[in-house]
Amino acid sequence: MAEDRINSTEIILNSIADGVFTVDRDWRITSFNRAAEEITGILKDEAIGSRCCDVFHASICETSCALRETFESGRPVINRAVYVVDADGNRIPISISTAVLKDDGGNIVGGVETFRDLSTIEELRRKLQKQYSFYDIISKNNEMLQIFDILPGIAESDSTVLIEGETGTGKELIARAIHSLSHRQEKPFVAVNCGALPDTLLESELFGYKAGAFTDARRDKPGRFALADTGTLFLDEIADISPALQVRLLRVIQERTYEPLGATEPVQSDVRIIAASNRDLDELVKSGQFREDLYYRVNVIRINLPPLRDRKEDIPLLVDHFIRRFNNLKKKLITDISPDALAVLASYNYPGNIRELENIIEHAFVLCRGTTINTDALPESVCPKSSSPVARPMSMDDVEANYIKEVLARHDWNRRESAEELEMHKTTLWRKMKRLGIQQLDKQ
Repeated sequence: MAEDRINSTEIILNSIADGVFTVDRDWRITSFNRAAEEITGILKDEAIGSRCCDVFHASICETSCALRETFESGRPVINRAVYVVDADGNRIPISISTAVLKDDGGNIVGGVETFRDLSTIEELRRKLQKQYSFYDIISKNNEMLQIFDILPGIAESDSTVLIEGETGTGKELIARAIHSLSHRQEKPFVAVNCGALPDTLLESELFGYKAGAFTDARRDKPGRFALADTGTLFLDEIADISPALQVRLLRVIQERTYEPLGATEPVQSDVRIIAASNRDLDELVKSGQFREDLYYRVNVIRINLPPLRDRKEDIPLLVDHFIRRFNNLKKKLITDISPDALAVLASYNYPGNIRELENIIEHAFVLCRGTTINTDALPESVCPKSSSPVARPMSMDDVEANYIKEVLARHDWNRRESAEELEMHKTTLWRKMKRLGIQQLDKQ
């Protein structure tokens, strides 16, 4: 009878899709089901009798073993995300749960751990990101997708490009994408922040200097124009350049030559210039703060990047991207963000744009103790924790309804065209409108 019971238990364990193994009080594996073999690539006969840490090489074995935690506290661990290393040395993301095993007298005789392979989920996430990514730029926003469409054509030319957008919207990423798509892709991409240096230092940084040009100039120093020769020079925050330096820059763009400080002969320049500004150069020209002739030289092709508050449909994609990025950087395994936390992020206006969202997720990684980011891990500036009454953050339904209304309004409430932009069938859109209470009466 006992043997029959053991056989039936083994049949049940082998029919479970999750990996299951048990250990005794000496951490020796006493059972190992078929799913555990498939996930780890380790045969049952090799696992039985071995210490579990020698089999799994998990990210928590040495420091925070879940089974040891369960033995000591008596409480189970539920769905904790970790990595294990399979027989081929590959890191596999899994979700584990643990419990103690007791005999008929209630004494702890061992433990059981179940684990679920999260590789499929990770692969789906990678495919989703790839679908909406373009040279490390992630978006499903219609305006951004139109920019993605024109970037290859822009890259083919050697024309000067002006990228305008608020701080943190990804202007340098766009510049790097243009360079990577161009015939200069194997040549240097050199970036300089024009607003980070005083005028005198910026001039020598851009054009370089000759030995003896000033007291401390003991040897020649090439400038950024020289370093970017045959490649691309990205001039970030070009609006902060002084009028005097604007004149020199204008001459370089017009004549394709420049003179390093202390030089007597001009140097030829074969550089494609991409400029960026977080301020409206049109307004600066009108107010006399930016030279009109330089403006027309850099404004040959113009790209305007929308702020994150105008492309909130990208927030879930970006959050997922940053979660996976910080998992790699910080050697953690956070698998998700709670609906409440995502709703808070979706209702925030992001004065710092994508860079601020990245900082928010990094902050959450520091405070998050489990595998899911909750509202208590978000910065107080985003999710106030005071006891005083605060406005209720939008729910995910609110966010979805607002986005669908925006798309409908863009297409004059044509459901077929709106459904195409939303990448869903028009009947699916109709059902969503009905569920979210979006009526044709909302049309202005």
